Amino acid sequence: MGNFAANEGLSVFVILVWLGINAFLFVHFYMRFLTDKWFYTRVLLGQALSWARAPAACLNFNCMLILLPVCRNLLSFLRGSIQCCSRTAARQLDRNITFHKLVAYMIAFHTAVHIIAHLFNFEWFMDAQLNRNSSLLPFVLSQIGNGDNASFLNPIRTNETNQIIVMFTTVAGLTGVAITLALILIITSSMEVIRRSYFEVFWYTHHLFVIFFIGLVFHGFGRIVRGQTADSLKEHNPIECASMFEEWGKNGTDCPVPEFAGNPPMTWKWVVGPMILYVCERLVRLYRSHQKVVITKVVMHPSKTLELQMKRKGFRMEVGQYVFIQCPSVSRLEWHPFTLTSAPEEDHFSAHIRIVGDWTQGLYEACGGDKVEPQEAWKLPKVAIDGPFGTASEDVFRYEVVMLVGAGIGVTPFASILKSVWYKHIQNKEEVFTKKIYFYWLCPETQAFEWFADLLQSLEGQMTAKEMSNFLSYNIYLTRWKESEAAHFWVHHEAENDPITGLKQKTKYGKPNWDSEFTTIGSKHPGTKVGVFLCGPPQLGKALGKQCLSHSEGGAEFIFNKENF
Repeated sequence: MGNFAANEGLSVFVILVWLGINAFLFVHFYMRFLTDKWFYTRVLLGQALSWARAPAACLNFNCMLILLPVCRNLLSFLRGSIQCCSRTAARQLDRNITFHKLVAYMIAFHTAVHIIAHLFNFEWFMDAQLNRNSSLLPFVLSQIGNGDNASFLNPIRTNETNQIIVMFTTVAGLTGVAITLALILIITSSMEVIRRSYFEVFWYTHHLFVIFFIGLVFHGFGRIVRGQTADSLKEHNPIECASMFEEWGKNGTDCPVPEFAGNPPMTWKWVVGPMILYVCERLVRLYRSHQKVVITKVVMHPSKTLELQMKRKGFRMEVGQYVFIQCPSVSRLEWHPFTLTSAPEEDHFSAHIRIVGDWTQGLYEACGGDKVEPQEAWKLPKVAIDGPFGTASEDVFRYEVVMLVGAGIGVTPFASILKSVWYKHIQNKEEVFTKKIYFYWLCPETQAFEWFADLLQSLEGQMTAKEMSNFLSYNIYLTRWKESEAAHFWVHHEAENDPITGLKQKTKYGKPNWDSEFTTIGSKHPGTKVGVFLCGPPQLGKALGKQCLSHSEGGAEFIFNKENF
């Protein structure tokens, strides 16, 4: 229970508060449209009025939130401000993309309810105009305002039209269609299969959020939903006068013709603040992206991995941070995130980029990766850098015992950490709070080890020489291999150094038994808070998260941190 509270307690609290606010807004606005002010509107529309307005209130709230988790500079500022006070609160900011997705799902749900309810509303508005019988209250209500067209209740003013025409000739209808189409494209292109296989589709369609928010701000200015005015309610009580609608406005009656007015637009009040923050965010990014970046070195690793070493005036970083990289010669609009693999102590910053798509392939060719001869410096492409931005890995030196788990190219943030360890302990001889690091690296192919093995070999040799071999315990796993490779491994298994990595520590085959690993570490460090840091696939994250929650009795307390950008 203690581990659950430490790992998930605040997250659960935040989610419950968010759900509670959504539930409160829904119920509050549902009941609000059951009052006398909306009595005659309900005569036309029934309960569909409340079913349309309640999700609209929830949409306002969630659209206010949706931009905040992607304001990376704001999150980095908040993270730096609160991590000195509460490490648990700072970790919640690392789950910004998860919360962004949850808010998006909530927006999609309430949008669907809102649209369905309004489809019924438009149908009943039309029915009230078509059923031209002056002995029926809905028809009488629909005729109010025909003369001055100022105090009408039914927005469909004639029976010589249809709902489709009204939808495409009103502010509410046009903006509603634009909002819905933009939202459908944004959500469908965000599916994992599209995001991973066709990142450009995801990238471009996601920027339809601009159309979404413009439409959202102007959606309420059409004032389609109308209710009885406060002054009219003083003279015309709908509960008493509804049954006497044939006498309205005649001499001697206490029921004058009711007057109606549109509901003032409220959405802009909810979203204008986050929109201003996001515009400021983009201006900061634009400024930083125009700062000159110099590529000082390009390394082509055999494992289809491109290493860029760069410099930019005033660039400062912490371990595990990431940047967004743009290469105008490949694409002027696309920015892609990459973890920094350099240490803060180095005089440059670097990123390792695996060639897996059109953009990375374009960058690879622009840097001369497809050429045999070395690329001259003046021929290297221009790049723009946005960042660095904070991640969970920044907290690694705040734990006495640390588990670093990387999968494939996901090892990149830990390259920065291990390099920093080397500088702090061996070169600068700094005293750090961290006393023990358990490093796990899972790779599906032998080639993936090549670019990182040199760093591990250097660390292994230096720490052995400094009698610090117990500080870093590394476990490397090869999860897939060919039969020919297996025979080679078997022949060289007794060699002093590992045949794959060249390290004294031998590579293990298959996947780790995480239950055993956590049990062993917990027994070695009882009563200690162990920081578990992962950069890898969601499936591995779920497995480690479960282990952190289950290993709490009689051992260490495991705190789970996952890279999420």
